[in-house]
Amino acid sequence: MKRIKHSKVKNTGLIFELLVRQVASDTMNNRDSKALRIIKRNFKPNSLLAQELKLYRSLHEEKFTNAKAETFVTAVTTARKTINEALLKREKYNLIKEIRSAFNIEDFFKSRVSNYKLHAAIYKLFEHAEADDPKEYVENKFAILEHVATVAKKSTDTKSALVAEQKDLRILASKIMVEKFNEKYSVLSKAQKQMLREYINNVTNSTELKKYVLRETKTLQDQLTKLKTTIPSKVLRIKLTEVANLLNQINKKHTIEDKDVLTMLKYYELVDELNKVKG
Repeated sequence: MKRIKHSKVKNTGLIFELLVRQVASDTMNNRDSKALRIIKRNFKPNSLLAQELKLYRSLHEEKFTNAKAETFVTAVTTARKTINEALLKREKYNLIKEIRSAFNIEDFFKSRVSNYKLHAAIYKLFEHAEADDPKEYVENKFAILEHVATVAKKSTDTKSALVAEQKDLRILASKIMVEKFNEKYSVLSKAQKQMLREYINNVTNSTELKKYVLRETKTLQDQLTKLKTTIPSKVLRIKLTEVANLLNQINKKHTIEDKDVLTMLKYYELVDELNKVKG
């Protein structure tokens, strides 16, 4: 009977979480992030690593009633079997090769992960068949089922760990947005930095983030209305009115997404450019 053993260097979910933590650390310390480059190269939307990561994250994040939990876990494991194993192994090999060249591999995997047991259980469920070790296969599956079927009430420690992970992901998202923005525009202004700060800090408080965005869209609309009067071209004034009205689309949304924050950054840039022209 085949012994089921967890491998950190093959666990896509665990590796991604450690890379995100490294990006967060680099961002907070204003360091150039090798981890971010590794993520962008290896977890492209069309990669098999990204496909497997999506399955890992679904088992971490989705919640169902007891009646539906087993069906959901079975559906995810079935989806995992459709991924080309040989090509996935090649992508994992290249990923670890890059990590080895950028970091001390032993130090990289030393970081404590609060949800390590869940990562390991998912890995074993994905990598091994029921016939390999029926007893451990069932134990891993039930460990995942207990997590997926968990009621919304969680302990303070578990909730804190989830908040920390979500915040790291927000930092990663903001880092990528800043890079994309700076590729096309200038360095970030004070208002843009504050927007990103609010986006990261309100990771578990979407209501507060929405309130902040509503205030900022109103401010931006007022600024654009005033600046519009300084532009002699009637056509440009009409265009600015249309642009200002587009901010209302963000106001109507229930939750603020990455793309909405990026849109706000562009509006701040527009106001700055108009002020320069006015000056």
